[in-house]
Amino acid sequence: MKISRRDFLKTTALTSLYFAGFSAHSYANSKTKKNLVIIMLRGGMDGLCAIPVKGDKNFEKLRSKINLDKTLKLTTDFDLHPALKTFKSLWDQNLSAAVHATNIPYTGRSHFDGQNLMESGGKIPYQEKTGWLGRGMKTAGLTGQGLALALPMPLLIRGVPMNNNYFPVGRSLPYPATLELIKQAYKEHDEKLLSDNLEIILTRDFNNRSRDDAWILASSAGTELSKPDGPKVAVFEVDGFDTHAAQGATDGAHADCLSDYDNIVRSLKSSMSEEAFNNTLVLTLTEFGRTIKQNSSNGTEHGYGSAILMAGGLVKKAQVHTDWPGLKKKELFEGRDLNSTIDSRAIYASAMSTVFDVDFKKITKEVFWGENLPNLSDKLFKA
Repeated sequence: MKISRRDFLKTTALTSLYFAGFSAHSYANSKTKKNLVIIMLRGGMDGLCAIPVKGDKNFEKLRSKINLDKTLKLTTDFDLHPALKTFKSLWDQNLSAAVHATNIPYTGRSHFDGQNLMESGGKIPYQEKTGWLGRGMKTAGLTGQGLALALPMPLLIRGVPMNNNYFPVGRSLPYPATLELIKQAYKEHDEKLLSDNLEIILTRDFNNRSRDDAWILASSAGTELSKPDGPKVAVFEVDGFDTHAAQGATDGAHADCLSDYDNIVRSLKSSMSEEAFNNTLVLTLTEFGRTIKQNSSNGTEHGYGSAILMAGGLVKKAQVHTDWPGLKKKELFEGRDLNSTIDSRAIYASAMSTVFDVDFKKITKEVFWGENLPNLSDKLFKA
């Protein structure tokens, strides 16, 4: 039986959670423990839906069927989608911010290639076998203390040895035939790290399970992240942002996905201790944005530039940080997409430097192969 990647992905949950970077010792009597949470928004999050620009008549005309009829106010230039209520509440406390007109350096508009690159941090699809977060953890010395919660272990956190710690999820093991297919695929493609991880999962007791609802996973994650000897890294996956049809506006498919993200942030905030949340960064990651113009199905196509949503006590201040490229046709990427003027890898490198207390130049050298990325730490995050 042959299972395509697309069919396999259809069987996975809408929201998944992974932990990594368990502390080898308690931070209670030493330096303050900091946490990094990455929320992967799969499908291509529409940055202009989450954070629409104000007063652009041409933009409003191009999206006449999916314009927001109400918004939450952010700045003189940008508004916020009303589904992001928790984000707005944190904004009012200087605990959330955004970077707009940003993306990984990928313009091919393929979900599979784009998601591979957003996790690997590379420029050539499928060339790298490890993820930028995994390499960052290894650079910071967070080795031998990670875990993965479900199959497959995301590329994002590959690159550090895994052990048998895990957080229970509301799922039983796949059928033996499916496991055998996975085993053979890992063997065929020489995926030793994944093979080792699979062997660990096969030995686990699945009696103690937790539901995989986004807010329940986030609440449990908040509790674990608050522990002095708990994980320093958590990774969520939220699917559904590929809204080619019936994208909706204030309500609808994209709004529902934004609500899923907002619920994760809300549950993290409510379940974490004040000290833990004050020493946490929560960042989004997506493969690309969406077209400026709506299509004939009242949706949007794969685009380029998007936005990164940021939350937590390590956010420097409430701001929309951007080098705004404009939305006139000549300013768009290939005449159709919001351009990207900030390499999003600079944001993630700055975040890892801040949370892991590692020199930014060392991060860029060992995680991003010496790429000439600007250090945005002082502009975006608290030391």
